[in-house]
Amino acid sequence: MSSEPVDGSGPHFEVTDPELMETWRGLRSIVTDRLDEYRRMVVEATGLPFSRARALRRLKSGPMTHSELAGALMVDRPAATVAVDDLCARGLVERRPHPTDRRRKLVTLTAEGARVAELVTSIVPPPPPGWREVSAADLAVLRRVVETVSEARRR
Repeated sequence: MSSEPVDGSGPHFEVTDPELMETWRGLRSIVTDRLDEYRRMVVEATGLPFSRARALRRLKSGPMTHSELAGALMVDRPAATVAVDDLCARGLVERRPHPTDRRRKLVTLTAEGARVAELVTSIVPPPPPGWREVSAADLAVLRRVVETVSEARRR
């Protein structure tokens, strides 16, 4: 393994601080254990398969080509096209001409699609067991850590 910094930029990276890695593993486990509950909540609230709700959430940041959406969803182009076809049929997205390339189309949220995407974003499963035992001071530290990491991701 290389000695890359712990910034998540590569698929694998060496961690020189075992405590940092163990903390990250624990945090990741807490979050990923809640994903099934989040998915269930999204499906119940929207009536959409989770994959379609995910596509809407990705389109919140703006129109995308089919290729861009496929990349954002980590699926192949045919799978993205099937999702877009379904979302178009539901009136949640529409295809528009690309402004500079007439061979491509942009996938854009409709007003209803934007509403559903906002609903998906607003859904947060309840915190895991033990969350209420965390002190206010520790929560404040955790909030600062999340803000620091989020800010670094935006750069």
